[in-house]
Amino acid sequence: MTTLIPHWIDGKAHPGSDESRTGDVTNPATGRVTGRVAFAGPEEIEAAVASARKAGLDWAQRSVSARTQVVFRFRELLNSRKEELAAIITAEHGKVRSDALGEVSRGQEVVEFACGIPHLLKGGNSPQVSTGVDVKSIRQPLGVVGIISPFNFPAMVPMWFFPIAIAAGNAVVLKPSEKDPSASIWMAELWREAGLPDGVFTVLQGDKVAVDGLLDHPDVAAISFVGSTPIAEYVYERASRTGKRVQALGGAKNHMVVLPDADLDLAADAAVSAGYGSAGERCMAISVVVAVGDIGDRLVEKIAERTGTLEIGDGAQAQPDFEADMGPLVTRTHRDKVASYVEGGEAEGATLVVDGRAVDAKGEADGFWLGPTLFDHVTPSMSVYTDEIFGPVLSVVRADTYQEALDLVNANRYGNGTAIFTGNGGAARAFEHDVQVGMVGVNVPIPVPMAYYSFGGWKASLFGDTHAHGTEGVHFFTRGKVVTTRWPDPGTAGGLELAFPKNH
Repeated sequence: MTTLIPHWIDGKAHPGSDESRTGDVTNPATGRVTGRVAFAGPEEIEAAVASARKAGLDWAQRSVSARTQVVFRFRELLNSRKEELAAIITAEHGKVRSDALGEVSRGQEVVEFACGIPHLLKGGNSPQVSTGVDVKSIRQPLGVVGIISPFNFPAMVPMWFFPIAIAAGNAVVLKPSEKDPSASIWMAELWREAGLPDGVFTVLQGDKVAVDGLLDHPDVAAISFVGSTPIAEYVYERASRTGKRVQALGGAKNHMVVLPDADLDLAADAAVSAGYGSAGERCMAISVVVAVGDIGDRLVEKIAERTGTLEIGDGAQAQPDFEADMGPLVTRTHRDKVASYVEGGEAEGATLVVDGRAVDAKGEADGFWLGPTLFDHVTPSMSVYTDEIFGPVLSVVRADTYQEALDLVNANRYGNGTAIFTGNGGAARAFEHDVQVGMVGVNVPIPVPMAYYSFGGWKASLFGDTHAHGTEGVHFFTRGKVVTTRWPDPGTAGGLELAFPKNH
């Protein structure tokens, strides 16, 4: 019998009402089913939102200091037990332990940012804007907010949103990926241990039924989503039609531009690290290297050399003489889909320099293995360039000039992240101003901002106008109110004045 991974409703595990509605959860390194996750139906959706709505009304009335104390306790518990969460991520997602720990640490940064919410919720005050009239602005929570998160970061991506939402006084309903759902229940239990009232943090497991339930429910005020561009667009359009506030972060095709004056060893290290880390299953992964000028052959050679040093295997199996650099892909279906792009790239005329299909992984034969794959002489018309592959496939495109490389990046439909490698400050400054991408790295291959800056892309990488975390996150999970006040002297008559009010 496999373990049932439940919902979390009203502060306790909820197994679901329909035993036939479940999904398999696998260990990607072994290919074995390790659990079944409950799929929500209308009954669970209604119970989850109703519980969150009731709890949220009380939570919003708590003082900001009391809310912050709970967030502080969550932070301390998370910091002391992050190894537990990392092990859960490795077992269900497949990323190696060091990568899973890095994910938890980056999520913890947002928790720490949310601990400063009293300062971030301050409004403004303007006395005597007119004779005897004062004006102030305040920010208030929205109510119930929904978070729909992807499989590739089962802890970090939810933590981009829920610490800020909760600290600001909202109740959260999290719909995690059904591929790796256990991290969400672990975090729910941690919130309870930290003293969060029942119902303020809810986990609704499931598939499209659960997603649509949150998008359509009249008591859900906002939706935060991270996933592929087609689904992000769907979430944005459907939730917006019901009047919800939406931030829907979509896909990516991140380019790394390497100029002729760059340190090619540094650039090759960065390309391998950012292209193959977490088996390429990152929205900030580098999937295209743009080699400018005559450096292409040398750069490709250096990248290929480094791929040969990577250890591919089960990140959960600690061995004295082996530590995996890269694990399996998340499911067999996804592994086969990524492998089909390798076949397609060959058929379309790209030069296959390193073939990851022939990987000799240190793990069970039924694991979802695909090694680092490197293509050269890729053109913008090829599917390995146009599509978001979301796997360990790195494409090298040649460009004659800086302007040609810039135009290539700007013409791409995605605008999530990009990087430039150069020793020329003027070129770097021009690139950061001229490139049409939301997050830019200069000699930094994965420019994920710190929690006090916002995370988000441009173009087809974002639907809605608000990025994740940072001050934009605080504004997303609160709404402004302006109060105009006059306290007349006792006995003073105001008099009738039907004209539009004027300042005087």
